[in-house]
Amino acid sequence: MSYRPYIWSVTGIAVVTAALAPFHERINSTTVALALLLVVLFVATLWGSRPALLASVLGMLCFNFFFLPPVHTFTIAAPQNWVALTAFFITAITAGQLSARARRRAKEAEAGRREIERLYQELREAFARASHAEALRQSERLKSALLDAVTHDLRTPLTSIKASVTTLLATSDEPEETVALDAEGRQELLEVINEEADRLNHFVEGLVELARIEAGAMTLRRRWGAVEEIIAAALKRAEALTRAHHVAIETERELPSVRVDARALTEVIYTLVDNAAKYAPANTRIRIAARRAADETVQVSIEDEGRGIPVALRERVFDKFFRATQDASSVAVNPTGTGMGLAIARGIVEAHGGRIWIEAGSDGRGARVVFTVPVGDEEVSEPQSVDDERDAGAY
Repeated sequence: MSYRPYIWSVTGIAVVTAALAPFHERINSTTVALALLLVVLFVATLWGSRPALLASVLGMLCFNFFFLPPVHTFTIAAPQNWVALTAFFITAITAGQLSARARRRAKEAEAGRREIERLYQELREAFARASHAEALRQSERLKSALLDAVTHDLRTPLTSIKASVTTLLATSDEPEETVALDAEGRQELLEVINEEADRLNHFVEGLVELARIEAGAMTLRRRWGAVEEIIAAALKRAEALTRAHHVAIETERELPSVRVDARALTEVIYTLVDNAAKYAPANTRIRIAARRAADETVQVSIEDEGRGIPVALRERVFDKFFRATQDASSVAVNPTGTGMGLAIARGIVEAHGGRIWIEAGSDGRGARVVFTVPVGDEEVSEPQSVDDERDAGAY
């Protein structure tokens, strides 16, 4: 326990009393009472209620002894002086207690503020740790997906190519120890090599394209063109994929032209048609629709009649290397693909200033992939980079 506050209380009352006592005959008792009250308030504010109570008692005694007649005695002659002394004592105690309580509230508020700051700092650190853990988890998931993609999409074609080449070499080098291949057999092996080489090339091109999109280095060559022509070009390229399906095209009359990179947008539609053909049963319909949308945009949708995509996965399917696998009862089990097509499609659409999403098909059946692109403006068509629109490379 520190005695310093009590010493200061006594000192403060003593100093004020000593300063005013010589003038007790000419000074008003109210002025003396206010001066002593100020000391009580200061003591309560600085050191609390107990030193203030001591100052109140000492102030009452000094007020009585030095300023109320007869002075230098504790006797009070006039009744009104009793009232004045009592009022001073009650006021001093009350003011001291109120000031001390305000000081306690201030200290509690300061302590609360420090506690809130501490909790906030802990919360920030917890969020930082959680974000770091989530980043590590996402990184591990991406590495895992990349490893799976590389394992499947590189090793499988390489295995086929190696087996075909080994068979061809063995047939030509040691014909007496192997069954000779006829022209048709050799042609089949060469076709396998050609197809698997194309598959490898497509995989590598997808990786490069994803890297360019993520680095903001993909360049668009915007030209005015008709949406109908872009759809037709994509369907012509996808003829071999859609032979087992019924393709329906519905375009709004007087659909405006759009200023886009036609080659890039053709790739988007081709990818979506390819996905629709993979995940929908044969002899079902693939519906391609185009219409004018709000905010000077054109909306294109590709809809299939397959199993659809669960709501929980409709955003994830745009992630790199992610494929919505289906169970054994599905019409398309483990369809081929690299898991990069939709990620590239989203990058191209967003580079044009549009957006892409997935919703349920008609009557809740199948899936509909929808994207929008702005109609465009009248600016001169120049190569535009995704990030700064200055690069001059081709898409």
